Amino acid sequence: MSNHLPHPNHDRGLEFDLSTMISRRSLGMFLGAGGAAVALAACTPGGSGTTAGTSTSAATATATASAATTTATPAASPTLTRAIAECGVEIPQETAGPYPGDGSNGPNVLAASGVVRQDITSSFGTGSASAEGVPLTFTLTLLDNANGCVPLAGAAVYAWHCDRDGRYSMYDSGLANENYLRGVQEADASGQVTFTSIFPGAYPGRWPHIHFEVFESMSNATAAGQVLAVSQIALTKAACDDVYATPGYEASIANMKRTTLQSDNVFRNDGGIYQLATMIGSASAGYTAGLNVTI
Repeated sequence: MSNHLPHPNHDRGLEFDLSTMISRRSLGMFLGAGGAAVALAACTPGGSGTTAGTSTSAATATATASAATTTATPAASPTLTRAIAECGVEIPQETAGPYPGDGSNGPNVLAASGVVRQDITSSFGTGSASAEGVPLTFTLTLLDNANGCVPLAGAAVYAWHCDRDGRYSMYDSGLANENYLRGVQEADASGQVTFTSIFPGAYPGRWPHIHFEVFESMSNATAAGQVLAVSQIALTKAACDDVYATPGYEASIANMKRTTLQSDNVFRNDGGIYQLATMIGSASAGYTAGLNVTI
């Protein structure tokens, strides 16, 4: 592992933060591997996370959330749903951080041929490196708040995160020519985008997370056009503890002990309750995560 400094300046500057740090909330999480339909009925909020290999459930007379255990292949994991508790609650807007790779702070991967992809584990183009780690598949379900939370089909998501050593491609030392753990997907008819990746590490000062930006369309995304939402997915403590006990994640154990969701400089406003993914799986079989993103 190379020496990696903390990332204390997760912002694009005061002007950007003032324009995006709006008090917006989204409640409920969804994962539908294989294109499952979105559950749109209202219900009372349930728990915010799960232990390794299990999932949380919440239900009313008109909406239920269900979960099943994962198989040995994360990409073939079963449908996991969680009913939306309140349609009018939108995803919190967050900073994109200093390593977005979207042209706002240095390099722009969105203009590169090959960025539209589901599997973001390896670099593309002139890059040749691959990120190693416990498999992670994560799905975002985009919902249109202005239209009763119908799926936001045709929108696009750019997602990126650090590797298991806490390093960001395109920015960290030795990774300037690599672009792994970055990719764009277009939302399907259910408003869903799914990425195949690896479980990110924990670096000093931050709770384990995944960055994402939502664009109105694929053409907007690849042209680094107007962003509809900028936010982050928080990973559950149970999943992190499970993964970080495996070889290659040793540094993450110590870093996790120094940070909580309540002390994290992004999630501390509400403890990440509206950005905490629903997760199932294990370190040996891989993890699957899901989150509803109401815009």
